[in-house]
Amino acid sequence: MPGWTGWLLAPLHALALATGAKSFRDNPIVGSPVLNRRGLHIARKRLAARLAARRRACLASGLSPADRAGFDRDGYLAIPDFLPPALFARLKAELLARPTPAREFADGYSLTRLIPLDAVTLPTLPATAEALASPRYRALHDYAGSHRLAPHCFVQTVFSGVRDAPPDVQSHFHTDTFHPTVKSWLFLADVPGDAAGFTYVPGSHRPTRRHLAWERRLSVTAAQHADRLTGEGSLRIGEAQLARLGYPPARKLAVQANTLVIADTSGFHRRGISEGAACRIAIWAYARGNPFTPWTGLGLAGAGGRKIRAFWAMQDAIARLTGRGDGWRWVGLRSPAAPP
Repeated sequence: MPGWTGWLLAPLHALALATGAKSFRDNPIVGSPVLNRRGLHIARKRLAARLAARRRACLASGLSPADRAGFDRDGYLAIPDFLPPALFARLKAELLARPTPAREFADGYSLTRLIPLDAVTLPTLPATAEALASPRYRALHDYAGSHRLAPHCFVQTVFSGVRDAPPDVQSHFHTDTFHPTVKSWLFLADVPGDAAGFTYVPGSHRPTRRHLAWERRLSVTAAQHADRLTGEGSLRIGEAQLARLGYPPARKLAVQANTLVIADTSGFHRRGISEGAACRIAIWAYARGNPFTPWTGLGLAGAGGRKIRAFWAMQDAIARLTGRGDGWRWVGLRSPAAPP
């Protein structure tokens, strides 16, 4: 921790060890080569996994035995015909019909558009609100994320091949963080096999011995890693390395509309490589609780509030003051399928 500011912040950095703090670069204790050589990162990872297993045991009754067994085995589920046809038709119609204030981000050959589904938009979207509040939808997210925590939800559109550039950073195999966490996509349109389908390495949410050894070695140097996202705790890995860790080949999911894909994104995954121009539209959801709490929570936070808008407003204010942003910006009224 260089300088006096490092010493002043040292207690906060230490307290962050009991949270989901994952950045090797931003926290000199999380990123300490000496401590990680002695096993700090792997100890946090193992403890988080044990506590997640206990919380999931408490939440298991909300899932069918088949869903629970499939998720525990593979780390993800792809559930076709998730919503009743009439409800899905109403949801799709109301989401695609009208323009709504949206944010966009361009990276590589992709452009991603997000429309938040929160306290501002959901009151005008009755079918969408009904679907997101359904007991099965909530139970799957609770179990996959190991917390009773309402997810943040958005309409997400991913346009692939919008410009001549390499694939975006989400197209590299990676983990989101060191502890079990959940993301999902309820697809509003078909995703064919040559599009940017969600791709997951089955069983990689359960680290092998070789995986833990690889992650331990990486944690020692991650704070100075050339890849920014690895340094921030979202570890990147090559396809050849995945096989050496003992995992089966990744599965790229071609799905039909009204399929729910839900995954523990502490496992290795990526946005599939598109073979040409493509458009992927889904209700995207995520939730992330404190990995070190023993209780499952009350499910009170998440989709119904305005947390995301407040966070975005803070990011935008910082970008205006510093002249450095993360690339996301409000772009005015957009419907999910409107061309970029």
